[in-house]
Amino acid sequence: MKRVVITGLGAITPLGNTVAEFWQNIVAGKSGAAPLTKFDASKFKTRFGCEVKAFRAEDYLDKKELKKYDLFTQYAIAACDQAILDAGLDFKQISETERYEVGVIWGSGNGGIGTFEEQLREYHAGDGTPRFNPYFIPKMIVDIAAGVISIRHKLYGPNYCTVSACASSNTAIINAFDTIRLGKATIMVAGGSEAAITEGAVGGFSAAQALSKRNEEPEKASRPFDQDRDGFIMGEGAGALILEEREHAVKRGARIYAELIGGGMAGDAYHLTGTSPEGLGAALGMKSALADAQIGPEQIDYVNAHATSTGMGDLSELKAIKSIFQDLPVAISATKSMTGHLLGAAGAVESIISVLAVYNNIIPPTINVENVDPEVPAGLNLILGEAVAQPVNYVMNNTFGFGGHTATAIFKKYTD
Repeated sequence: MKRVVITGLGAITPLGNTVAEFWQNIVAGKSGAAPLTKFDASKFKTRFGCEVKAFRAEDYLDKKELKKYDLFTQYAIAACDQAILDAGLDFKQISETERYEVGVIWGSGNGGIGTFEEQLREYHAGDGTPRFNPYFIPKMIVDIAAGVISIRHKLYGPNYCTVSACASSNTAIINAFDTIRLGKATIMVAGGSEAAITEGAVGGFSAAQALSKRNEEPEKASRPFDQDRDGFIMGEGAGALILEEREHAVKRGARIYAELIGGGMAGDAYHLTGTSPEGLGAALGMKSALADAQIGPEQIDYVNAHATSTGMGDLSELKAIKSIFQDLPVAISATKSMTGHLLGAAGAVESIISVLAVYNNIIPPTINVENVDPEVPAGLNLILGEAVAQPVNYVMNNTFGFGGHTATAIFKKYTD
């Protein structure tokens, strides 16, 4: 099968709206959490989150286009434009035939939930006459970001959306990887976006007892592995990666950040929102990824854990990691301690972190851990407080979603 490399990155995140700014803040251990500004949250149990700051959609779209797209699609467009530019690609300069071999697979868990809520509010505030925006449905549906990216750049290759809750964008990246290595495309734009910091989404996750209520110190609220963690922090944004067939990338002289060598997916088959106590689905996904990559656990240098700062979720994942790595000194960190949980976009944003960890030989930290949960399996190498500079040749990126979806990708330092 063909080899697949990463040649472009783009990011819109709570810690910066470029990859450079985002990575700098991740390595520095900064938190993106702050009081909510998108709506009046004063009556909510959780009144903070990890919002994208100072995003200027008009830098990417004209006024007419802005009316057509929900915020999750605007984030997707911005991240993809960045990644395509970063990869040194100009699709306008290549033939239509070549663009038959360039596709888009994009993930999101909630799609245009903001548009959905807005339209229903306007309807119920009216006189009962059904007046809806003609863009209501295309703004709301989850697949539309993938479609818009394809239309924007005239890409005729495989094009669809993956929806597997918080595993959505990791699933998209794995599917794009498979598409290229099976010879069905030469280049794939992959990733995910989410703009679900809305009254309905925050209220719903809060009702499910999933969100932290540490309102007085939001920057310390996301604390994976800490014994006082009390839930995750809603995040938003987008991450885009350009996946490219290795020979094609080399031939055009592209910068190669890393190689994607394996992907694994599994089902936890346990609960609507919870994970099995021993992390069965997580372990199966990781084993599948290792088998696909044809490497052993001893070769993995760093695991970017899904760890969202929830009680059972963090522990079940660490138990799964322990079952696979045993006493190996693999480094483990939870970057959601800084970004919050970007839901369907989490896998893409954390794939960017994984790729840059390989490229720069830096393992980012887990912040806010004051007292490690005593139930954390002994002997795990948790990276806490500060980033660690060390050789990083293989990185495993985990993502899990409501419904028991698990997706694990493995990135490798690129060598000829």
